[in-house]
Amino acid sequence: MNTTDLNKIGEFGIVDFINSKFKNTRSSSIVGIGDDAAIINSNKENLIISSDMLIEGVHFDLSYTPLKHLGYKSVVVNLSDIYAMNSYPTQILLNIALSSKFSMEAIEEFYDGVKYACDDYKIDLVGGDTTSSSSGLIISGTALGYNSKDNIVTRDNAKPDDIICVSGDLGRAYVGLLVLQREKENFIKNPKIQPSLDNYKKLVEKQLKPNARKDIIDFFYKNNIKPNSMIDISDGLSSELIHLSKSSGLGFKIYEEKLPMSLDVISTMNEFNLKPISAVLDGGEEYELLFSIPIKIFEKLNSLDIDITPIGHFTKQKKNLFILKNNQEIDIKSQGWNHFIQ
Repeated sequence: MNTTDLNKIGEFGIVDFINSKFKNTRSSSIVGIGDDAAIINSNKENLIISSDMLIEGVHFDLSYTPLKHLGYKSVVVNLSDIYAMNSYPTQILLNIALSSKFSMEAIEEFYDGVKYACDDYKIDLVGGDTTSSSSGLIISGTALGYNSKDNIVTRDNAKPDDIICVSGDLGRAYVGLLVLQREKENFIKNPKIQPSLDNYKKLVEKQLKPNARKDIIDFFYKNNIKPNSMIDISDGLSSELIHLSKSSGLGFKIYEEKLPMSLDVISTMNEFNLKPISAVLDGGEEYELLFSIPIKIFEKLNSLDIDITPIGHFTKQKKNLFILKNNQEIDIKSQGWNHFIQ
């Protein structure tokens, strides 16, 4: 396949391509791509802003990450933080730095994924910057949303005896990454051996194309439920639990037997001779929602059909305890993804 050298297109050509692909659909998006800055109508609500970066060789490996999936994920990781504030994202800005190894066709693939995500979550891409890079692909996104002060949920308002809940199941993204890394190593050793992923589709999909849990926020508003505290799970369950407990000045107890874990996580972790529970506690990139609610609200929630699981509760005693299936108590520590340890 013939490819187009980015030097022939230039920065303005890339911007023109992006501008032609994305049209504003939100009434609050007054001016988007093509001017010096975006203009957003705030409607006198609080503006919620969150940024995330994805760096080649740190957050993703292009040898097994399709650019279309990466474009989709670049949007999702930013939107998830807005949903974790019990709010809806409306716009996103996306900055990319590219090395000379990328062609125009590669950029088109990436922005196809961005477009799919923007369409799925009904948000507008309203700007960003493109520049050159000497070290591969760097992506920086900033998501914007709006909400009234009364509806926003932060990390610091958990209450003693709040029930700690999590959406979905945990560990699949981490195990999917282990599978992808193993298949890459096998291919490097013997290029005649093609990657074998048929038995790991749900694990790999969670890693390469995660979902932000808009449906959970829809569920909260539909049923008049407002969590006391909330965070998304990007760096691992143990890390996020400790973020909530520190912000709220509380301890917590979570129970091994309550943690939602799929059978394919258990079986695949066993293949790697690793403890399945470590994928749940320490694996990252889940983008599920971790939140706390009063017991009375949990009783209401428990009668409704939604993939939310109670895993423990907050305590006045400032100890972070993990209760094993044999009722042994151990201190839980933050063992999730550390960006500065490679």
